[in-house]
Amino acid sequence: MSYDAISAYTLVVGDEDEPATVSVHATADDAWRALDREVRARCGMRARPRRVVDADAAARLADAWRAAEPEFRFWNVTAHRLPILLPTIARRPVDAAR
Repeated sequence: MSYDAISAYTLVVGDEDEPATVSVHATADDAWRALDREVRARCGMRARPRRVVDADAAARLADAWRAAEPEFRFWNVTAHRLPILLPTIARRPVDAAR
């Protein structure tokens, strides 16, 4: 058996009025898009038009939301490298032949 690593991104958003939301995403873009959606939902803002969500824009929006009540509101996007164990049958045929 061999090890491989995958990337995962966790998003945590919370405030005093609603329970914290924790989600796991396969890509950084998905995590930033989820942050944008979550903050907009908590603020009562309309959904963002179908455009690419910029990580900086999502962070600015989340920081502005948090600034209204910094003692009670929080958000965090964290990247993780997760080692996974791959059995021999999961390897590509080229790798197994070597």
